[in-house]
Amino acid sequence: MATTRLKIYNGALLNCEERPIVALTDDVEARHALDEVWNDGGLKYCLEQAQWKFAMNAAKFTYDPAIDPDWGYQHGVTKPTDWVVTSAVCQDEYFRVPLLQYEDQNGNWYFDLEDVYIRYVSDGATYGGDLSKWPSTFTEYVKGHFAEKIIARISGGNEDRIARVTKLADKAKFNAKSKDAMAGPTTFPAQGAWLRSRFGRGGGRYDGGNRSGNLTG
Repeated sequence: MATTRLKIYNGALLNCEERPIVALTDDVEARHALDEVWNDGGLKYCLEQAQWKFAMNAAKFTYDPAIDPDWGYQHGVTKPTDWVVTSAVCQDEYFRVPLLQYEDQNGNWYFDLEDVYIRYVSDGATYGGDLSKWPSTFTEYVKGHFAEKIIARISGGNEDRIARVTKLADKAKFNAKSKDAMAGPTTFPAQGAWLRSRFGRGGGRYDGGNRSGNLTG
């Protein structure tokens, strides 16, 4: 059964050993605290924690002529509004040849190619923002995160209750990430600037993005 915002709130309250609410309009401290977490990007935070397959979007990006760097990479494109975490930047539509020469800066991706293919975690309404698509383990993780964010406030700083909720949240996060990792084929993470620099500016042009070194006898 698909989750809802009310179910997330009540799951968090259950973790906190608090009474459930009947509606999202209940005038109680716990509901106000949960609203603050929700409105302060609580869901996006959870989506940022892994390359969740249920929230993964993939698209072809053609460079934006309006983005004209003064130096460095020739082209650029603005990140989509639903972007959360980059999973892969590739030269081909099958995501087999990683693009090692690109920069992620100021809300844009910069590169030398005219077209790139990017896979990313999305909080869009048809991806991570669609609660009906959430696996049960991710739902439990979100409940745990919300509970962890409010427990100190609603428990008056009770250390035992805080420790218990933190333990539950950590376990739920571990379970969600483990289950998601087993849900599909192995993929490579997006390269960071430091690792890309080890290949050199022109590394991918020589090996097509192959990360394997040449073996010599």
